[in-house]
Amino acid sequence: MPVSEPPPGPDRLPGPATASDRPLDLPADPPAAATAEPAAGQPPELEAVVARWNPQGIALLRAVRGTGAAGAVTLIGPADANTALLRTELARFEPRIDLTDPVADASAAVETTSPSGTAPSPVALILLDAGTTIGADTLRIVHRLRADGTRILLAMNGIHAYQDWRSVLARDLELLAAQGVADLDILPVSARLAAAARTAGDAGLLDRSGLGALHAELTAAAAGAEAEGGGRVAAVTARVLADTRGRVVEQVAALRSGAEAARLREERAVLLAGRDGGRATAMSTLRGQLHLARLDLMTEVGARIRALHVATRADLDRMRRNELGDYPERLQQATTELTGVVDHAIDQRLAELATHIDGVTQAPILPSRRRDPAPRVGPDPDPRHRGVEDHLMIVLGASAGVGLGRLLVSPLSLVPALDFASWPVTLLLGGGAAGWVVRARGQLADRAHVRQWVSDALVSVKAQLEQRVATALVETETALADRVVRASAARMVETDRRVAELEARLRRMVAEQPGQLAACERDIAILDRWISLVD
Repeated sequence: MPVSEPPPGPDRLPGPATASDRPLDLPADPPAAATAEPAAGQPPELEAVVARWNPQGIALLRAVRGTGAAGAVTLIGPADANTALLRTELARFEPRIDLTDPVADASAAVETTSPSGTAPSPVALILLDAGTTIGADTLRIVHRLRADGTRILLAMNGIHAYQDWRSVLARDLELLAAQGVADLDILPVSARLAAAARTAGDAGLLDRSGLGALHAELTAAAAGAEAEGGGRVAAVTARVLADTRGRVVEQVAALRSGAEAARLREERAVLLAGRDGGRATAMSTLRGQLHLARLDLMTEVGARIRALHVATRADLDRMRRNELGDYPERLQQATTELTGVVDHAIDQRLAELATHIDGVTQAPILPSRRRDPAPRVGPDPDPRHRGVEDHLMIVLGASAGVGLGRLLVSPLSLVPALDFASWPVTLLLGGGAAGWVVRARGQLADRAHVRQWVSDALVSVKAQLEQRVATALVETETALADRVVRASAARMVETDRRVAELEARLRRMVAEQPGQLAACERDIAILDRWISLVD
């Protein structure tokens, strides 16, 4: 066990660790050494107490009693910070394992000699990466060491950094079995977790780091007991008993303090505070976001209709009279394109709304909406009817033309012979001027007529687009509200179930606390009796 101060007792009752006791994705099963038969000379009642509270310690006792002190072990692995930390943490355990400097190739591993320099080390520890499967080079090292009669231990270091280390370990075991070395097992370990457990004084975390199990396996595998092996066994036994007693004492303090019950009550209060499943918050967020979306989309529709109106007026001013008849079709095409732009804006806004609600309800929701055809600009404009102003313009144009013609031929009236010929010229010029004025007035009137029709049509298009926006928002609100209610109802059921579990645990904890305290005090009495005998 570690040379430093004994870690405090686990924060759980006697027995194997449960899923709630394991942080992250760490190994839960006790090491094989902890479930083996009692070691020789170990009383059954003491074996039971130590195995219940300190599985790594009982494995170490059995290993030490079987082999005495540990000899040198060849370390095969990368010479990096993780390997250095592993050696440092293993050095804190007693009896101390003599690990060689890390080597990375088979030749160096086989040529590594014992302290006497006469023979290769009989035990080798190979470190595997928890993030990648075992490679061909490592498999060749395993075969070469086994051919030389070296006992091999495999350890997967750094399991704290990889959530999928279990699948990697299973794949490594499959590859080993395919190479004919199915008898080898892989110990998952984490030197960083062991360092954190030592700093925090968490004995449970130290057990889950796997360093104790690895040390027990190395102790059991190392050969050549030293002369002072008996003294080492007694020291290790005293250390394990003191460590186990510290764990039981800490458990007694935890039971009497009621910290676990207080934590459960606090968790129950938090669950009851959010018993509605977040429905009120989600519905409030949904209404606010829908209101903002409606304002933004209506404003965008109005802005685009105004831009289209300005563009149509500019087009009409540049058109000839014979081109005005085709303008309704052009306006319909522009309206269809505008509808596509508005639909895209609606979809984008609804996607943002669904994403925002997704963060509140924790459920992916993006309902599909109905797509109607593009708005129609309405029937084509009616033909413009001639009115009094048209006849008035004919008269005005004719009079203006006659006056202009008379002005132009006035020099001819000075010649009596040409005075009679000036009248036909005057009438011809008056008719031409009257025709031009009538045509210009007709073009302006037709353009104004089409412009008024465009204004009325765009008012109708704007109303249809606003209705399109309102319909999409209402459909989305209905769908999102239904999903929010369903999600909150599911969370309410889960909250009620969790509250019922917490209340049952609280009742069971209160009922079992006297018996647990009595069992802990009985275990302390057994440990005190044997500690006094060892001392």
